Amino acid sequence: MTAAPPLGAGSIVRQLFVSSRPVSWVNTAYPFAAAYLMTTRELDTTLVVGTFFFLVPYNLAMYGTNDVFDYESDLRNPRKGGAHGAVLDRRMHRITLWAAGLLCLPFVVYLVITGSPISWLILALSLFFVVFYSAPPLRLKERPFLDSATSSIHFFSPAVYGLVLAGATWTPPLVALIVAFALWGVASHAFGAVQDVVADREAGIASIATARGARWTVRFALACYAAAGIAMLATNWPGPLAAALVVPYLVTVWPYRSIADADAAAATTGWRRFLWVNQLSGFVVTLLLIWYAILTA
Repeated sequence: MTAAPPLGAGSIVRQLFVSSRPVSWVNTAYPFAAAYLMTTRELDTTLVVGTFFFLVPYNLAMYGTNDVFDYESDLRNPRKGGAHGAVLDRRMHRITLWAAGLLCLPFVVYLVITGSPISWLILALSLFFVVFYSAPPLRLKERPFLDSATSSIHFFSPAVYGLVLAGATWTPPLVALIVAFALWGVASHAFGAVQDVVADREAGIASIATARGARWTVRFALACYAAAGIAMLATNWPGPLAAALVVPYLVTVWPYRSIADADAAAATTGWRRFLWVNQLSGFVVTLLLIWYAILTA
């Protein structure tokens, strides 16, 4: 058997880069930056540091940990090895975990120094769920329903943290906004889990989709997207307009509402469309935030 070539610095950086899911960086950095900036209305060092933290280190911690502990499933999953995540060389597992921790450390230290006790708690909870979504002994991603809830926390907790760090006043419309974001996250995780039903079952990994089946999970995702749209109607103007943003998600997911478990991998096509829908939604949300900033200036 030919020995594997040694890991060079370039190979290590490339694998860490792929493992961090660059296509998804904005999904965590943007919520923090928008929440913090819309509250403080200032460009400061904390905004820059926090945004970069949720852009790269946070995602390496989240997805890198996932790639390490999902290795056996990823080997059986044909969609892995690109935008959907790395199939890490076994020799990269320890390196990835150390790199994630060390990269996060200076940012966390700064954010703790500049934050308040309540912001420390939110940040600690956010990182707790980032790690133990994939890592034992909790491995929350294998606990049906908790997997979708925890995945959602990954994306809306940066927004909550940004609001708390900036000293936002919590109002019913603001709570409705976070609830809508949380429901979007639950729906997105559930739909994403559908495409991995076969690979996860072969690897003995549980998920909401392996527990409830592909068809039920897709319909659950549709219900959560619809509920997110309804929640947006309770936000401050022009927030209710964002309720319409659930329509592209519903259109993307709807064709898979009756998909069989054996055919669940076909949902990957819908997932690729989902990634593009996210970019469109982010653009529209940005326009709505600018409008809101002008109205409340």
